[in-house]
Amino acid sequence: MELVTRFELAAKNETGLRTLLREAFNTLASSEPKSQKRRNALASIENIQSELASRALCP
Repeated sequence: MELVTRFELAAKNETGLRTLLREAFNTLASSEPKSQKRRNALASIENIQSELASRALCP
């Protein structure tokens, strides 16, 4: 999995973000410990969760 940046996430709707979150989680679950794939999945999950949280704060 490639790293998903906050810039890329800004253009997605909530459904798209949740789909990416599921994909990143599945990638994380199937990755080898200490691999680049795992680090990218973890960072992507953090970015997606931050984007979802920031949208929840704005009406």
